[in-house]
Amino acid sequence: MLPAAARLRSSDDFRTTVRRGRRVGRPTLVLHVVSRPDSVCRAGFVVSKAVGGAVTRNRVKRRLRHMVAARLAGQTRGVDVVVRALPAAATASDRLAGDFATAWQAAVA
Repeated sequence: MLPAAARLRSSDDFRTTVRRGRRVGRPTLVLHVVSRPDSVCRAGFVVSKAVGGAVTRNRVKRRLRHMVAARLAGQTRGVDVVVRALPAAATASDRLAGDFATAWQAAVA
């Protein structure tokens, strides 16, 4: 679970990150990353009904949250991250981790 300070909450923060951030797409997800002047790292998730029913969406969110929490812990500079799951994320759980790792490398590096 991400602490409250590490979560994007307002729609303005989501909008700013998606519109101004660097976008990296993979078959199972799209990652939007924007740098912040302070050292606070925050993350938000978008998992639409196209991914599946409520159980499936929550499972995908839990997996993504776990991956993001591990990456944010080692992050030294401040970033806002929005992770948007695509429908393929529901069925490709092993590929999801690989796609996230490569997207993170491309977006944050």
